[in-house]
Amino acid sequence: MQNLSDTELLGLFRQRDQAALAGTQQKYGRLCRSIARNILGSSEDAEECMNDTLLKLWETIPPEQPRSLAAYISVIVRNLACNRRTAGHRQKRGGGEFSVALSEIENTLAAPDQIEKMLDTMAIGDALDRFLDSLPAETRVMFILRYWSDLSIKEIAARCGVGQSKVKMTLLRTRNALKTYLEEEGLR
Repeated sequence: MQNLSDTELLGLFRQRDQAALAGTQQKYGRLCRSIARNILGSSEDAEECMNDTLLKLWETIPPEQPRSLAAYISVIVRNLACNRRTAGHRQKRGGGEFSVALSEIENTLAAPDQIEKMLDTMAIGDALDRFLDSLPAETRVMFILRYWSDLSIKEIAARCGVGQSKVKMTLLRTRNALKTYLEEEGLR
């Protein structure tokens, strides 16, 4: 099967054509498994999350008409993986980056016992969007890869073509800038 565009994939979903599932898995499978594996720490659980993501897409498109299929899929797989992890359906079998990444940023956003509550509020989401929009492109990419896609420092360095020390320093400075920004916004 050829690599279909997002518009073609969405059209296949609207037509209820099962080729949409195969095309989505071909185009976004690696991304989805990477996100899920980094949260769950298990390739087996990541594969199950991928299957659950495809089912969720099938159930929600239509009526949903996502503007960005990649973003929509990323949100679904991340939520499914986080829910699976939180619910404790499976023992964590490995050292995923999710816990490490969350521990790095939790002191920036709020008190550790309130982190999930704060992440769910619209105010913090809007502030994060404004903050990310103000960052240089490379810094924003590193930040999103670490705290949204849950990639390791090594993976981010490889994707961005820079050294690991640059990634670590950029993330540290960005977390500090975010902390200051949230304090100025009255959200911390």
